[in-house]
Amino acid sequence: MSEGDDPGPVVIALSVADPALADRLAALLAGVPGLRLAASGERADAALVSAPGEAEPDAALTPREREVLALLAEGASNKAVARRLGISVHTAKFHVGSLIDKLDATGRTDAVAHAARLGVIHL
Repeated sequence: MSEGDDPGPVVIALSVADPALADRLAALLAGVPGLRLAASGERADAALVSAPGEAEPDAALTPREREVLALLAEGASNKAVARRLGISVHTAKFHVGSLIDKLDATGRTDAVAHAARLGVIHL
């Protein structure tokens, strides 16, 4: 390619399952000089693809689990979680155990740390 040749914009294809995320990415990339989003079916120079099987970080958490997680982030014990949510201590323990499993954590503190890294909660 000689000095005066303009190679044109880099064409990027988006293949993201989450429509909201796809829209956000498209909006962000639309203003980048030298870059253009590919039209449907158009050949692209590169692609942004969401990883298979990955969902929103908190999509698997129930609303109650999110409430419990927020209380864990405040340092609440199972007894305090139960009191604050009007549930039994046994049910609070069940929710904590479920959070630990879903977040692939080793304990309560690790569950909060994982959730914060994933953006499920903001500390």
